Amino acid sequence: MTPTLFGRWQTRLLLLATVGLLVTLPFVLAAPDSEKGIYFVVIGYVAIFGIIWDVFYDRIQKYRWDRDWPAVYQLFAGIWEMLFVLCGVKLIGLPAIPKELPLDKFLLHYSAVWLAVFIASQSLMRILFVRSRFRGGQWL
Repeated sequence: MTPTLFGRWQTRLLLLATVGLLVTLPFVLAAPDSEKGIYFVVIGYVAIFGIIWDVFYDRIQKYRWDRDWPAVYQLFAGIWEMLFVLCGVKLIGLPAIPKELPLDKFLLHYSAVWLAVFIASQSLMRILFVRSRFRGGQWL
């Protein structure tokens, strides 16, 4: 079944709060004291902006003939969301993230989190929450 908007939100928040934070821990432990909290803030912004973007994604999905959201669209959405957050950091300056955030660290962290969340959504979520597929992706 195609995920509902509420199902998309639940899945996004669950995966970022579990898998995303687990992948972020090595980055936090390796970072100097002045940068330790930045990685958690980046995940927070990805979650907040992602909830907003999911409204748009849900609308696009309803125009597709099969109402499906293929994995390649998730890749494009991940790239788009990365660029959106990166522009927010570098051009506007999001609160709690310095504009001087190194691009290589940001890209490595975002890519690692996105890949882990994507793999978990395609495997672990389907194993652990079998019934969520019949409820539009909602696991609660």
